[in-house]
Amino acid sequence: MPDQDGDKTQDPTPHRRQKAREEGQAAKSQDLSSAVLLLAGTLILLTAGRSVTQFVADYSRRLLGGDPWVEADVNFAVSVWNGTIAGLAGELLPVFGLVLVAAVAANLAQVGFMFVPKKVQPELSKIDPLKGAKRLFSVQSVARLVFGLFKVLVVAAVAYFALYGEKDTILGLAALSVGEVTVYMTQLLLWTTVKIGIALLILAILDYGFQRWKHEQDLRMTHQEVREEMRNLEGDPHIAARRKAVQRKLAMDRLSEAVPKADVVVTNPTELAIAIQYEPEKMDAPIVVAKGAGVLAQRIRRLALENGIPIVEKKPLAQALYREVDVGKPVPHQRYAAVAEVLAYVYQLQGREAPSARAA
Repeated sequence: MPDQDGDKTQDPTPHRRQKAREEGQAAKSQDLSSAVLLLAGTLILLTAGRSVTQFVADYSRRLLGGDPWVEADVNFAVSVWNGTIAGLAGELLPVFGLVLVAAVAANLAQVGFMFVPKKVQPELSKIDPLKGAKRLFSVQSVARLVFGLFKVLVVAAVAYFALYGEKDTILGLAALSVGEVTVYMTQLLLWTTVKIGIALLILAILDYGFQRWKHEQDLRMTHQEVREEMRNLEGDPHIAARRKAVQRKLAMDRLSEAVPKADVVVTNPTELAIAIQYEPEKMDAPIVVAKGAGVLAQRIRRLALENGIPIVEKKPLAQALYREVDVGKPVPHQRYAAVAEVLAYVYQLQGREAPSARAA
């Protein structure tokens, strides 16, 4: 069945993508950012947690043990508080900084840098209870609920198997000291969290793939939308066609004035035409007064025939002049010899004496 205007069968145009991005629409999975944050935070604690734990233990031993306090005035309390804050800051700020870097990297990897001020502007439609109810009971909300329940089952399964594999050690914790139990339970909790984070990361990557697919489907366009976008960007087709016709007429008029002044027309033989004029008394070098390809080349040749201007077929020279010289500009010095040869040939045909070229 042929596509209809109402079917979104066309890929989104670059303008459509840019407009959607300016409005803050991009493929993003919040689960992916959360999974990366959980996994990165846990791994950072596994590597840097020992230093933090050691600091807390030493600090507690120093405050709660040793010599008794003989004074407890305001200055003493402020000093203890400042020491505590400074010590914790030195240990925790690097951890928080790495977690922050991981969170920013997870978001930038998905959508890049986006600055959308309108997203933070208040909109009454966002607090409309009717629209809120529609969003709550929409197909997308139901799908998110099902996916959320599935994630809970996955987390529970991963935690169960992680702890079940350590059941013998857990049952034997009664024989260990309090310190050993604390260290083991901390390690078990962190490594179980790592396994859960990996499982959530896999699910989040799948969710991100789905979000990208859905975003592409939402951006797809109908034939009518493509036509309207082209009309808005390029203007009305009738006006554009009229503008091109006017530009073409102006180009033809300029050729009608310039070509009769030329001494020779160099061709390619049919695709290109370059009209060259040379007046030794006024010019240091020959000048390209007109050039064209296709229809314009045909027009130049026709005008040359009507005005008795010689036409010389020189394919390499025509290509070089068309590529290197703009209309109204002199011939470059590396082309002097070839152009002089053509002019000498034309003067010989016309029985004229070849002028001495000052540029040469």
